[in-house]
Amino acid sequence: MNKEQLEKFFNTAGPIKPELHYYIPSSKRMDWEETWHLIDSQKYFLLHAPRQTGKTTALLEMMHALNKEARYTTLYINIEGAQAARNDVEAGISTVCSVLAGAADIYLNDNRLWDWLQEKGGIFPAQDRFAGLLTHWARINEKPIVLLIDEADALIGDTLVSMLRQIRSGYAQRPDFFPQSIVLCGVRDIKDYRIHLSSGDIITGGSAFNIKAESLNIDNFTKDEIRHLLLQHTSATGQEFAQDIFSDLWEDAKGQPWLVNALAYEMTWKDQKARDRKLKIEPAQYKAARERLILSRSTHLDQLTDKLQEPRVHNVISALLSSEQTELQIPRDDMEYVADLGLIRHKPYLQIANRIYQEIIPRELISVTQATMVQDLSWYQSADYRIDMTKLLTAFQQFFRENSEIWVERFQYKEAGPQLLLQAFLQRILNGGGRLNREYGLGRKRTDLLIEWPLDKENEFHGPEQRIVIELKILRGALETLLATALAQTYEYADKCSADEAHIIIFNRDPNIPWEQKIWRSQESYKNTKFLIWGC
Repeated sequence: MNKEQLEKFFNTAGPIKPELHYYIPSSKRMDWEETWHLIDSQKYFLLHAPRQTGKTTALLEMMHALNKEARYTTLYINIEGAQAARNDVEAGISTVCSVLAGAADIYLNDNRLWDWLQEKGGIFPAQDRFAGLLTHWARINEKPIVLLIDEADALIGDTLVSMLRQIRSGYAQRPDFFPQSIVLCGVRDIKDYRIHLSSGDIITGGSAFNIKAESLNIDNFTKDEIRHLLLQHTSATGQEFAQDIFSDLWEDAKGQPWLVNALAYEMTWKDQKARDRKLKIEPAQYKAARERLILSRSTHLDQLTDKLQEPRVHNVISALLSSEQTELQIPRDDMEYVADLGLIRHKPYLQIANRIYQEIIPRELISVTQATMVQDLSWYQSADYRIDMTKLLTAFQQFFRENSEIWVERFQYKEAGPQLLLQAFLQRILNGGGRLNREYGLGRKRTDLLIEWPLDKENEFHGPEQRIVIELKILRGALETLLATALAQTYEYADKCSADEAHIIIFNRDPNIPWEQKIWRSQESYKNTKFLIWGC
């Protein structure tokens, strides 16, 4: 076995194994004192967090820590397999019971639950079998039981309701004849469970499980934890990271654990040159790793974009992409639900959770449009390899005039149609050779784009770049007022990005205004900086 195989690595799939992975202990990321208090107080409670944030790892660490204390018998089970049963309560509850008995055999070396299922499981109807098994186990076990149920919200319809109601039915008998404490773990808080029964009725999780004491979360990594995670690699291998990488990684991932680990894995292993641990990882390598990850359509990112089809998610994300609405126009429950999924954050204003998701979401929404556009970079390049933005945006004006009504109608997110159409146009032209960075958020009333275009074909982003800022606005009210605000905003953004040039595009969506009045171009100055203004 060679050296590389013996090294730990950054984990991007499944729970953490400390002997294999660099990791931050769950006890650092959630309030274990509160968790222990709820268990000691015989509470039933929720642990919820977005996918791939470390929930399963936390539950397993919790099981091992509690069993080491020896006051309780603690067991972790994952009931995701029962999802396939859907509304078939017999099949679903049978699966849950089998998973419980199997886990007790594996983790606790206790086969008594198997014995009960074989001898008496068939006597109990499915609507009472899980509760009967838990009652039997609590009665014969020497210590109070703590049960950790992972993927609780994966169950569907009648099966989910039956499990929740069976847990509720035994609650009053704890701890002598039912588990002392039960933790339900999933992506959503139980109040966000929308359970469709086979009868056609819809109930909420809260009504089926009104014994919940608390809903706990697992936090994302902090800045210090990200640094500590990466420095574990440096300590183990000697390979260093440039200091700028830590700040970029924080802004790109905002501590989302899977993203942090995936970016670190891309830098330290997927980049074959970086497998030479003597080489320091520089910002250019980090940016390349970031782009590879975005283009990879990995399982985590596919799950993210799949959520965009849900109506409640659409309500929030469409408002964010258009940057025009306010929080008051979005149902509070929808915002909390989308936040629980990890797609948005509230501070300093309501926005997409991190810069990687800011890139992924619009790219996914425009992927088909972008693929079917007939555009070529060579049409807009000058002799020195720079992008001729005047030529490019003039072409976009004509394209928008001829195609916007047709193309915007194709978007599921029509509210942000003009902004998405421009991004598809630009992405098609850049086509992997450059980068299109996006900034937008609810109530900002603008979308900021930054094009980074390498001017050295051989060195790519290791060499000089052309940096172009484009600000997108929707015309509402007086043009003069809008333009005064836009100039100040674009100047600030261009200055922050060290841009070579800056453009403002103003979309007029009034169907009563003829195209001859919508399409125009002018030049303005602000603080000795020139801006080209484009009407569309």
